[in-house]
Amino acid sequence: MLLALAAGVSEALGAQQPATPAKLTGVLIPAGSVAPVLDGRLDDAIWRTAKPIDDLRQREPLEGIAATERTEVRVLFDETTLFIAVRAFDSEPGKVVARILERDKVMLADFDGTPQFGGDDGIALLIDGLHDHRNAMVLATNANGAEFDALLTDEGREFNVDWRGVWRVAAERTADGWTAEFAIPFRSLRYRPGDAEWGFNVYRMIRRKNEEVLWQGWTRDGGGFARVSLAGHLDGLENLPRPRRNVEVRPYLLLGADRERDEDTGVLVDTPRRGIGGEMKAQVGPGLVLDATVNTDFAQVEADNVQVNLTRFSLFFPEKREFFLENAGVFDFGARELFGPPPFLMFFSRQIGIAEDGPVPVLGGARLTGRIGDQTVGLLSMVTDSAFDQGVTAFNVLRLKRDIGGNNYIGAMATDRRMGQDYNTVGGVDFSLWPTQALNIQGFAAQTTTGGAGGDGGASRIAVSSQTGRYGFNLQHLRIGPDADAQLGFITRNDIQQTGGNTRLTWRPKALGLRTLNWLNFSDYVARLDGVLQDWRFANAIDLNWNGGENITYYHRDGATRIDEAFDIADSLPVPVGAYDNGVDGFFGSSNPARSVVLNANGERSTTFGGVLTRLTAGVTLRGGRHLALGVDGTRSWVSVPSGSLVADILSTRLAWTFTTHLFLNTLVQYNGLDRNVSANIRFQYIFRPGSDLFLVLNEDRGDPTSISRLQGRGARIKVTYLRRL
Repeated sequence: MLLALAAGVSEALGAQQPATPAKLTGVLIPAGSVAPVLDGRLDDAIWRTAKPIDDLRQREPLEGIAATERTEVRVLFDETTLFIAVRAFDSEPGKVVARILERDKVMLADFDGTPQFGGDDGIALLIDGLHDHRNAMVLATNANGAEFDALLTDEGREFNVDWRGVWRVAAERTADGWTAEFAIPFRSLRYRPGDAEWGFNVYRMIRRKNEEVLWQGWTRDGGGFARVSLAGHLDGLENLPRPRRNVEVRPYLLLGADRERDEDTGVLVDTPRRGIGGEMKAQVGPGLVLDATVNTDFAQVEADNVQVNLTRFSLFFPEKREFFLENAGVFDFGARELFGPPPFLMFFSRQIGIAEDGPVPVLGGARLTGRIGDQTVGLLSMVTDSAFDQGVTAFNVLRLKRDIGGNNYIGAMATDRRMGQDYNTVGGVDFSLWPTQALNIQGFAAQTTTGGAGGDGGASRIAVSSQTGRYGFNLQHLRIGPDADAQLGFITRNDIQQTGGNTRLTWRPKALGLRTLNWLNFSDYVARLDGVLQDWRFANAIDLNWNGGENITYYHRDGATRIDEAFDIADSLPVPVGAYDNGVDGFFGSSNPARSVVLNANGERSTTFGGVLTRLTAGVTLRGGRHLALGVDGTRSWVSVPSGSLVADILSTRLAWTFTTHLFLNTLVQYNGLDRNVSANIRFQYIFRPGSDLFLVLNEDRGDPTSISRLQGRGARIKVTYLRRL
């Protein structure tokens, strides 16, 4: 039935496919010729045989106008590797900003998930090897040759900056700008054999001008780098190596020890930690990859940021574990919020191997993801060992999506969590349609079942959004039943129907160095399914963005909220059942990201729960050359409600020393004033060959209400992973 519906909608929308885009031709390196030396200099004679593209256009500040600095991109390939050369000309080469050397820092995901550059000049390449006009690999670098890779899913529905591939890049500063040279093994790419044409795009940031230029997709009306369907074509890729099973194994060896304070006796207990395990990856078909893991270990993962919960909802922490990050967008199903935790996700990978009391051992599992014809498929199966009050538990996820027309889809998904006789199963269907380049319609319907229990376990959403250079809007209606329970996902609250959205109007004044002035409106009406009001919000904001990259936003919100079940703010201040006014004034702002010192601040004052909640956050990031990065952030929250008052402080310091593009030292120290706790996470990483790492990780946790110096836990890990391609 799903395929029949897809075929019908495909016929109706077939005319919506994008027009034929521009082309860049890759050139085969002749037999007997020498491949380019990966040094970033582009002085190899073979590069002169490839004709470049150089017609990049601005998206900012002047839409559609030729870039102020020329960019040339060439492509070569041989029987094993795709080579891409970028020459970034600059009329003032001494002003090229290049302070980042650390891996995965050249780009980041904006607050709405879209790709954007950090504080440096940079080049990003989009490669849609399967040419499905939806999903792509992103590789980026700067004039230092820093490495960045990410995965784009469903035209930017997810920009996974934590994914990691196997490839190399080198860069060089020149008298007329800078150059970069990429070498990407075909074994690291997903493509269809016999298809000589891929999707391809180029995105450049000229940071001192805050100028964004693209080869294709530069329009502000529904465009952008994340719109894979608007990418150009990379053709000429004849006689590529036919994908084999392409098996990779990555075993690991772990040694370490922990000292932890027993909660019952208060005595410090030493525990040795040893482990052997690993991962295996195999390409079982063109674009279809099987990943398997045994005795899965996450010792090298950075610690979570400390948060203080001043709301009645659960905190939401992002996934950071590498195994769950690759192709994570395939399993995306549900609804997210711009600000705040997602109201409904059918699958949230942190439910596997992480409990409220600590980590749960992952015995192993497998994941199958990729493309079969016009279908995207995902299958995940994991098993965790017994820990705390949980027994051995099995987790299973199945995901299917069928392409419709140019860049639309209809899909289905199911999750299942089983522990002994207890189970939780969730199933649903979803869709995403693009009637025009700027207009998107999407929705889902899901049903949850727990241990055979009945009740209203349904959830559904319909949303319409459009983004152009002049205006934007997003409207939605969301419904979550009182008995909805997604134990392999995340639900912020049950028994609601929420209607609302946001609108944007943009002006481009020619005064005060402003680039854009945005008026924003956010409104929501939330009620129980029986119609009883829970929340209403109506907010207006003024957002100012300067040509240099500075930003400041002020917002005011009126509203009201109803508490049906008493709760405690920060587990200490009771808030009784009742109706409360809810008004907020707030701001956030940041300085020019191209500077060596970047400032940011945000805060708000909220009258709610019969009292006042005030929060102020300030931070500074200092980059000392390309090796040192220091960030200091502090948040103070004042709470005064009828049941009492409190002051909560959070301080964090991040210190990163990057020795080379493959050798890093990262330190995160955090202080939670409410719990009188100090924690430290120190990670040393050496990438001794692509895909193979040496990690040294040290953790320390101190403090309690009696003494901030009291040791609670200490741990050390040495972990070695080794990638072997068979």
